[in-house]
Amino acid sequence: MLTYLDMKTTNKKLKVGVIGLGHQSLEDHIPAIKASQDVDLVGVVEIDKEKLNSFIKENKNIKGYNNFDDLLKNQKLDFVIIAVPHYIHYEITKKALENKIHVLKEKPFAVSLSEAKELKSIAEKNKTQITTTLQRRFNPIYSTFFQLIDKIGKPFYIEAKYTFFIKEPYKGWRGKKESSGGCLIDMGYHIIDLLMWYFGLPYKVFAEMSSGAKENIVYDAEDTAQVIFQYEKRNLWGSLLISRVIPPKQEHFNVYGTRGIIHIERGKIERYSSKGQLQESLKREYSWPSAAQDQLEYFVKVIHNEKENISSPEFHFNHLAFIEAAYKSRDIQQYVNPKDLLNL
Repeated sequence: MLTYLDMKTTNKKLKVGVIGLGHQSLEDHIPAIKASQDVDLVGVVEIDKEKLNSFIKENKNIKGYNNFDDLLKNQKLDFVIIAVPHYIHYEITKKALENKIHVLKEKPFAVSLSEAKELKSIAEKNKTQITTTLQRRFNPIYSTFFQLIDKIGKPFYIEAKYTFFIKEPYKGWRGKKESSGGCLIDMGYHIIDLLMWYFGLPYKVFAEMSSGAKENIVYDAEDTAQVIFQYEKRNLWGSLLISRVIPPKQEHFNVYGTRGIIHIERGKIERYSSKGQLQESLKREYSWPSAAQDQLEYFVKVIHNEKENISSPEFHFNHLAFIEAAYKSRDIQQYVNPKDLLNL
């Protein structure tokens, strides 16, 4: 790993294209690009003509295209940001890598472990970098966890929850399993990333899931998932609840140790005594836009070989092994070791 003083500097701005003009691009990625001094947005792709025309009207210096092929033909790109529905991630990512274009993409890294391994192989063959947007890693609230974990003794239980209420979870591409995969691999990916980042891959996973929150309506993408997991030789286990239909909106990650408790939520991390008394707290406002820009500029340094790719394909093998183990355990009604799936 290079130190800060070892890093080379460059005045060349990298040319980036954005694929998909949904909420993530308009609220996070494009504002981050505009705020950065390291990149130039030279083109966007959006199949919705009305949405594309509206964007071009407000951003006259940026070219708009209806498909990725036209962007490739007309612009020389250093990297692309891919923010499209899960079921079309793969083909766009593959095409970018094969054209020797680096990729910063929305989660999940892939929809299956086998697909993830294939993308890794293509990236290596074409000497390109590929990483997944996980903004919590660039938010000091979440990285502060590593400064607090030794203060709570030996962790013995993890309780994670991410829920909100959607009136019609069956509508759109997220309501179909073939296009979204379900809430666990979709919104749950963020919380699973925290679990992998903080503690690594468990050795036992068991899950139950459902898509029955709406009467007389049939849809197959799970809207609620509960996962029980256990770590080997640590006397550590936990539970994860993900839901698109359970109010209110909540997101927290709690770790219970022999000497205290760590509580993390958006914008705040707290350490409590074993009795529940608050010991210390860190809060941060306006953190998400900053995290998006921090992530973007970190990826620029990855491209320049100045930083390690901390969200590399190999790391996401663990995420997908955990998710596939959860789905398999639901089907066979038994615990599954996700580490066994890594070697298949």
